[in-house]
Parts: sequence; C-alpha cells; structure tokens
Amino acid sequence: MVPVFEALREIAALKMGVCVLIISCNFVVNSTMANTIKTTRAQESTNAIERLYITMRHLFNRGFYKPNGVSGESLKNALLQLRPEIYGSVAEEKSELNGLIYVLERLPEGIEECRFINLTSDEGYGKSHFTPIIPPKRRRNCYRIDAEQMNIEITRGRSDIYDILTHLTFLFIESEKICNRVLIEDSDKTIRDWKKLESAVKKNKLTQAEKEVAIIHTATILGRSFEDTMDIYTRFATKKRPERFLHIIYWLGKLAIEEELTGEKRAITFTSLLRERLGHHIHGERWAKTIKQVLAKNGLLRRPIHIISANMHSVMNSLFARNALQKEFPNTESLEIYEALSSSANTDFRNKVIKEASKNGMLSVDDTSGTNIDVQIFDLAKLGPAGCCYELDPNIPDDEKPVIFVMDYAFGEQAYETIDELLRPYGKNKNDMTFLNIKSISIMGKAGILEGGKGDLMIPSAHIFEGTADNYPFQNQLSAEDFKGHGLEVCEGTMVTVLGTSLQNKDILKFFHRSTWNVIGLEMEGVHYQKAIQSASKIRKSIAEDVQVRYAYYASDNPLETGSTLASGGLGTTGVKPTYLITDKILKQIFNT
Repeated sequence: MVPVFEALREIAALKMGVCVLIISCNFVVNSTMANTIKTTRAQESTNAIERLYITMRHLFNRGFYKPNGVSGESLKNALLQLRPEIYGSVAEEKSELNGLIYVLERLPEGIEECRFINLTSDEGYGKSHFTPIIPPKRRRNCYRIDAEQMNIEITRGRSDIYDILTHLTFLFIESEKICNRVLIEDSDKTIRDWKKLESAVKKNKLTQAEKEVAIIHTATILGRSFEDTMDIYTRFATKKRPERFLHIIYWLGKLAIEEELTGEKRAITFTSLLRERLGHHIHGERWAKTIKQVLAKNGLLRRPIHIISANMHSVMNSLFARNALQKEFPNTESLEIYEALSSSANTDFRNKVIKEASKNGMLSVDDTSGTNIDVQIFDLAKLGPAGCCYELDPNIPDDEKPVIFVMDYAFGEQAYETIDELLRPYGKNKNDMTFLNIKSISIMGKAGILEGGKGDLMIPSAHIFEGTADNYPFQNQLSAEDFKGHGLEVCEGTMVTVLGTSLQNKDILKFFHRSTWNVIGLEMEGVHYQKAIQSASKIRKSIAEDVQVRYAYYASDNPLETGSTLASGGLGTTGVKPTYLITDKILKQIFNT
C-alpha cells in the first residue's frame, strides 16, 4: 500500500507544478498585455459615466447617502475623472464659476444653505402652506422645509434624479475646494479672507467700496481674478439680492467647514414613496388621460391628429402672429415679428396672438399631472376666413380636418413615459376602446452639435443610445434639402441620445463624431420618443404602422468648442430663426397632406 500512496503524492505534486507553471505563464502573458494595451481617454470617460449611473441607481435603491461618505466620494471621483466640458475647471484647484451658474440655474434657490436634501415623489406639498421654488432652467417643484432642509419633487423620471445628483456632486466638489483653501492646516482656524467674507455677508447692505473689498477677498478664496469674480457677481445679482453670489460662496464653504470641524454631515435622501412609484408611469398616465378627456369632450378623438413636441409659442405664433399683428407690423418680415414676440417686454403682443388663436380653435391645457408638460390643441376645422397664416384645402370635410397637438418638451426618459401613454387607446375597458388617428409625430428642439455653431440645424436619420448598441433608424419626413438657402448650416446623420448633457467631455464626443456611426449631435429624448413610437406602431398596433415621423434640432451649443458649451449662456435671439424655420417646414407638410 505504501508505494501506492507514494505514487499518488508524486502525481499530486506533479499536478501542482503544472498548475503553478500555467498560472505563471498566464501572469506573464497578462503582464505583457497590460504593458501593451492602454485604454483611451474616451474609454476611461465612458467607464466613469457608467460608474456614476451604477452608483446613483444603487444609492436610490438604498434610500440615502452622505456626500462625504464612501458612496459620495465614489460619485465625486467619477465626476473628476470624467471632467465634463460643461463643468469647466471642476478638476482644478481654482473654483469653476460658469459651471456654478449653470448648476444653480437648475437647482432651487437657497439649496447651498441646506444640509439635508430630500428627493420626494409628488406627496401633497402643493396643498400645504409651502410656496414652491421653481428653478429658472428646470421645471421642478422644490420646497424649503426649514433652514436646513430642501425637498425636491421628482415627477419626470430617472433622468431628473441623474440630473440633480450630478449637479449636487459638482456643488459638493466646489464646496470642498473652498473649505480646503480657507481652513488653516492642522487647526480649526480660517484664513483672513474668509473672515472678511463672513463679515460682508452678515451686513444688510454693502456700499460700492465694501462690495469691491468683499469681492477681492472672495476672489482669493476661489483662486480666480478680481475681474472674473466681479463678472460672476454681476451675473448672479438680482434686484432683491444684489449680493447673492457672496452668500452662495459663503454657504458652500460654511457647510463644508462645519462638516470638517464638527462632523455635522450633509445627507441626500430618497423617500420610500418615490422609490415605490418611480418607473410606473404614474404622472404620464395621468397626463395622457387628461389630454384624451379634453379631446373626447371636444369631439376630436377620431380626427386626424398631428403631434408636435415643441415649445409653447412657435406653432401658435407661426399660425396666427402675422395676421394678429398686422397693424403693429404692416410691412415686416415674419422673423422680426417672432423676435419681437420673444422679448419679455412685449406681453401685449403675445396676449393679442393668444386671443386670435383662441378665436380660431386653440385649446390650452395647463398641466396638473406633475409632468410639467403643458399642451395646446389646434382644431383646424374652426379656423376663421382670415385667421390662419397657412392655407388648408377647403374641400376637406370638417370631420376630416386635422388637429394639431403641441406638447411642451419632455425631459430625458420622460419622453417615453408621456408618448407611450398618449398613443394608447382611450376607453374604460377592452370593449370600449377608441384608437387615436395619429397621422404624424414631429419632434423639434435644441441639441448639442458636433460640427457647426449655435443656431445651426441637425436632421437625424437615426438615434443611438449612449452606453449601449441600441439604435433606432427611421424614415425622417424632413431632410437637409428642406432647409437649404436660409443662411444656416445643416447637418444630416445620427444623433446620440445621452443619459445627461452635463456628463459629456471632448474625448467621448470626438469619438462619436469620428466613428462610423456618423454622429452629428447629442440630445436627451430622441431614443425614448422613437422607442415609444415604434412599440405603438409596430408591436402594439395602437397607431398606424405608416405613421410619419419628423425630427429636427437646432444647435444650442457645440461642446467641442471652448466657450460654446451650455455653461457659456443661452442662445438669445440666435435661436429664433432656426426655431421658426423648423416649425414652418413641419406646418407646411401638415397643411399640404
């Protein structure tokens, strides 16, 4: 028996030797590969975006996180590795000022003062004594609960959560920069500049000299020049709060300093009701039901319907403005009228156009569902003899005349929720269903362009979804040829639907642009719209399979050009011409068919 055991030991030792040899060989091969294969900056950025979204989903399911905890640090590190164009110098020691403006225009006023930020569903705060705070560049209801807490209502889906968490992460990075610059190392004392800023913030009103002194100290804290800081101070100033910028910097630094010295942690929480409701189309279903009730009440359910996703003025103005304002603009080009209407000073002109539109069959449906998507319905059977600026074939019977349905812009994934619910049949049960007669769906709006400048046009032939191989080609009824000869550059190709516009950098965008995907621009809703349209027309059969689709975008920014990102400011009147040109082409096709 002994020789048998000896033989077995030798065999086992031999096998172990072979295993060691194989492992060693693998190690050599892998080491060699590691030395030769290097990831590109675009690949690293893609990985950073993926980490951001995986972390955000995890934190949402968990229900809370602390910005300076392990999960919060993971978000900050991923954002710093990504270095999005829109956040400028976020990864540098100096403070990023344009990015700060961009972020705070999309978050509720006063959020920099709040240690606790709660993301909630629509939980009835609108029926309380709290006054909603609505950010100027994002339609979301926010409520200041007390001195330390801000509640933000999430009614537009996951894209809203990603947007908020990304912007908050930027704020936490900037607040840490301030803390690191003003806290004296290995002590609980602050530098002289911080004390001077604190003193200025506590005063009710500053003289010109006191203001400039405070800005000089603030510039030192931020690592920026006096000129840069003065410029941002002016851009933040309002009539009620001229020193708003100083207060923002003070509170960003104050909360970070207190957290460092006293351990009073900031926290982001997600309510259980929000986690329970998200993804169930609650607000989209409520919105679509209200719309269909209005259509049914006015006898429009069975009429040919043309859906347009646009703003709440371009279609109405294109239809009625020239005729409504004949006296005010007798010999004026349409573009000048539209530019005048876009000015906040011309409320009387706008009211006159609205009155004319209402006389000629326009119904306005203000949102009460929480989607923040208002609607205009134009019944072309009710057009007066000289009411509309477009001509409809007079031989069409009234019950076959088209209805133009204009819905305000959706946000990210909300596009799928709203269109998916809208295209479903209307009725209480399966035996009492009315299928909507949807003839066309037109999507227009702003997007980032990869070759061109602000105001130029993009006509997509397909949408691809960032981070996946999902692609949605379609037959666009609009083409580049339709827009030539109007003084604008026109690009035709593929659009990328991104998870968030604030998470793009030059490396990723250059890869998109140079790849065989033929990418011309990026936006946030295209894939979601097309996914809903295709499922309704080709799988569920709730609308005709040959429904016409139109997509056209105009450039709000070129993220590949320094100084042309979204953080550099809005379009102003530059956006008027492309907006109304796209609207005109869509309306002409509708009226001619």
